[in-house]
Amino acid sequence: MHPVHSPEVQPDEKWAKAVRESARRSGAVILAHNYQLPEIQDIADHVGDSLALSRIAAATDASTVVFCGVHFMAETAKILAPAKRVLIPDARAGCSLADSITLDELREWKAEHPNAVVVSYVNTTAAIKAESDLCCTSSNAVDVVRSVPADRTVLFLPDQFLGAHVKRETGRENLRVWAGECHVHAGINGQTLVERVSENPDAQLLIHPECGCATSALYLASSGVVPEDRVTIASTGGMIEAAKRCDSTSVLVATEVGMLHQLRRAAPAVDFQPVNPRASCKYMKMITPGALLRCLQEGRDEIDVPSEIADRARQAVTRMIRIGVSGQGE
Repeated sequence: MHPVHSPEVQPDEKWAKAVRESARRSGAVILAHNYQLPEIQDIADHVGDSLALSRIAAATDASTVVFCGVHFMAETAKILAPAKRVLIPDARAGCSLADSITLDELREWKAEHPNAVVVSYVNTTAAIKAESDLCCTSSNAVDVVRSVPADRTVLFLPDQFLGAHVKRETGRENLRVWAGECHVHAGINGQTLVERVSENPDAQLLIHPECGCATSALYLASSGVVPEDRVTIASTGGMIEAAKRCDSTSVLVATEVGMLHQLRRAAPAVDFQPVNPRASCKYMKMITPGALLRCLQEGRDEIDVPSEIADRARQAVTRMIRIGVSGQGE
């Protein structure tokens, strides 16, 4: 069931009070991804990356989890918190990266490489996670792949840019990478980064490894255009930590523009600017103030992951955690 599209409410104090009261009455905790609208981030009980929020969902005493993010993120919360009721304010909020590989395509790929180890990024559907051996995040993908015996082929999916980053870092020749991408991150390309750097030669660079410009950032550093210590390739969680340590007054950020809100809160004295100001995810922005309020008041849309799929997907996530590498997410 999808939200009823009545006129959008304004995120004022009246709205904020109604959200808090509705959450209290329903025993709900509100989780918001870093790419959400600023007003959604500000009203949430917790803000972060998808895996960190899913782990909060599993640990919270709340009986209902309202996940302000895209569909696969709410699925992951349900996988890790199967006894809880998980709601998403708009069930149509999908993900171009998660949609870039289907279950049939993965099974066909596995059949071509029967002894391979499948490593799937957390930005995938529950069904894809269930068909995988290991999950990974952008912050631990290198360590997860390194944990696989050197003589085993690794099928890495679905993000080609994160996969390229892992291949650079590990030097692994038997790493095969699926040609998927997030349309938003892919749109932050090398040419745009070079132009922005020429306009802001003293700026530090914060680059998400899903971005199409990650290779260009490394080239700029290796060629001396930008000092190597001013280039950081990091997950969203890693970006927050880098912002807190930042000693520059200007930072160019290559990721979805919603991330700027948390970065500016973490380091108010720093001027954070997007490499591409048009890098906005339409799916993330479907979680509007009105959608959140309707979700809390009407108890929709509820996420359901069949137990057989959830159990197998949970094993892939648990194996990642058991490796002993960071569970910080995308």
